[in-house]
Amino acid sequence: MSGPASEFQWDASWPKALPNNWLVGNVVGVAVDSSDTIWIYHRPLSQAGAENTPPVLAFNQAGDLVNSWGGVGDGPEDWGGSSADGTYEWGTQMHGGYVDYQDNVWVGFGGGLPYEPDKIHTYGNALVLKFTPDGEFLLQLGKWGMTEGSQSEQYLGQPTDIWVDPETDEVYVSDGYANRRVIVFDGTTGEFKRLWGAYGNEPDDGQMPRFSRDGDMPEQFNTPHCLAGSSDGLVYVCDRGNQRIQVFQKDGTFVSEALVSATLSDGSIGGTPWDIAMSNDPEQQYLYVSDGGNHRVHILRRDTLEAVGSFGQRGRWGGQFESPHSLAIDSHGNLFVVETLDGRRAQKFTPTN
Repeated sequence: MSGPASEFQWDASWPKALPNNWLVGNVVGVAVDSSDTIWIYHRPLSQAGAENTPPVLAFNQAGDLVNSWGGVGDGPEDWGGSSADGTYEWGTQMHGGYVDYQDNVWVGFGGGLPYEPDKIHTYGNALVLKFTPDGEFLLQLGKWGMTEGSQSEQYLGQPTDIWVDPETDEVYVSDGYANRRVIVFDGTTGEFKRLWGAYGNEPDDGQMPRFSRDGDMPEQFNTPHCLAGSSDGLVYVCDRGNQRIQVFQKDGTFVSEALVSATLSDGSIGGTPWDIAMSNDPEQQYLYVSDGGNHRVHILRRDTLEAVGSFGQRGRWGGQFESPHSLAIDSHGNLFVVETLDGRRAQKFTPTN
């Protein structure tokens, strides 16, 4: 069981070397399934030499690679496009991933660069896909090259993260780099359920004022970058561009918000927060928050969103961070942190208390 404190020890033994001289590119998602298998999601085209590494990799607790798949063909030229049977599309820019209560593996596509609304590469990565653990396709949300803004009930706009409610089988998507909302679908059929913006309001894609921590809190999301659901029915959203976490009921009713503490983070590179994982005690008392802007992990009390700890520093040595993008926690309280941009790795931290 994980506790509140920042006493985590880097595990130098995890993961083990990949086969076939594989490298990973920008790592943009991590998830843990019911057997404590760790799934990581990376962008093969972001690193020379990683082009032939499958984009979805699964590791056991010992750090051995136990599964790998993804893409729609046999090589890097096939990472983006339609599957051979035409049943689904695979994007070029993965972003976020999740393993649900049935161990289905969800893969998100977003974060395409540059962000030009009249260019197809911006919205081409506007997909969320659902697979079995062995990579068998189950469901596609969104469509390559299609978007209609934050009011659309059908298309996405560069989604960033995924959470599936085990009580209702509804899939929640933070959407994302182009849109400014949370959108919810049926996790089996893909039927639209509901959507909302910051404070539970109707999302607006108009011009955003420049963010200031000293000004009024913005009425719209600015890059909703992650979301996570708690066991007591709340949904936590990383509003990265506005340096805050907003909390909602599952129907989109606003509950509370807090800026990530200025004493711990100034959002100097890319804003903060980037991802959230919850402690695995029965009350889920703590949130672990990745801060890619300042290359740290923060620990917050879940009930008050008050910061109670922090660990890590910028660097390339073991236990340090370079753009920590996503994190996940297993049943033993081990924390897995994956790094994007120049980080390009996955690390394991074990609790010492």
